[in-house]
Amino acid sequence: MKAAVAQQRSLLELAELDAELSRIQHRLTHLPEKQNHQRVHAEHAAAKDRLASARIALADLDAEISRVESEIDAVRRREERDRSLLASGATDAKQLSDLQHELETLQRRQASLEDSLLEMMERREDLQERQDTESAEITKLQGELASAQQALDAALAEIDRARHQRVLRREELTAALDPELVALYERQRARGGPGAGVLENGRCGACRIEIGRGELARISAAAEDDVLRCPECSAILLRVKDFG
Repeated sequence: MKAAVAQQRSLLELAELDAELSRIQHRLTHLPEKQNHQRVHAEHAAAKDRLASARIALADLDAEISRVESEIDAVRRREERDRSLLASGATDAKQLSDLQHELETLQRRQASLEDSLLEMMERREDLQERQDTESAEITKLQGELASAQQALDAALAEIDRARHQRVLRREELTAALDPELVALYERQRARGGPGAGVLENGRCGACRIEIGRGELARISAAAEDDVLRCPECSAILLRVKDFG
């Protein structure tokens, strides 16, 4: 296959554009802004889960506190009733003994319930502090998440602009190139490596492997418009001097 030096120059520019597009794609999948956004998003979600857990625990504890307070009130009312009966004097000896025994039982029960209530109130204070801490953390993380999203959007927009510019230039180049040369180049790229590389200091610019002396002699003897292939990777070997 033959290709004018100008065509080979354009093909080299196309290869460099494709290399830039590959670097852009690699950057897109390894964006530090994306990784930071994912990290903050995960921290925000975890904080929300912790807050929800704290709220559920606090609601359950409040329900238990209400139950214990109601039981304490019931014990106090029973105790007041028994004391009123004792004070009335309208009891026989057996009733008096039963009331005194019941009062002792009620006092022990009230003391036990009040101890439990005190412990619950201490737990509630801890849970409330935990809820307040998580709420403050979520507020902080929401600000960080907004900043991370803004940075990610800016990075993605920059990448999109860079890719768009290179895609447009690529379309211009391929439209001006010989279709057969483009087809050869694309077939080589489909194999997973660069489609073309410049010959420089005895090395192929596509695979970076040094070419043997015999092959270099053959390459040197070829006409400048001959389309040559790298003997190692089969990429189109471009003998373009002073490119750019």
